[in-house]
Amino acid sequence: MLEPIQKETKTLQWFRWIAILEGISFIAFFITMPLKYFMEMPTPNKFVGMAHGILFIVYVVYAYLLTEEQHWTKKSFGVLFVASLLPFATFYVERKYLKAK
Repeated sequence: MLEPIQKETKTLQWFRWIAILEGISFIAFFITMPLKYFMEMPTPNKFVGMAHGILFIVYVVYAYLLTEEQHWTKKSFGVLFVASLLPFATFYVERKYLKAK
């Protein structure tokens, strides 16, 4: 799926953390959505939604930077981008593909 890691870099280390945090915020967002719409508690959703939005943008920027730094193809960037749209996928990508061999 993703090309092998060329070298361990600061960008890669930061991206691993960002991928985990983005995944956590995605899950938290799924928890706060029912609170907003079924229990009329919009405040948690407001904060979690803002954090998730910021982390999503940072994730995509770092995915691009990592793709450029590791000299990966656009397909690899596409895999990282799609992972940001699916619940739990950022955890999977971080665990399976972002470890230097």
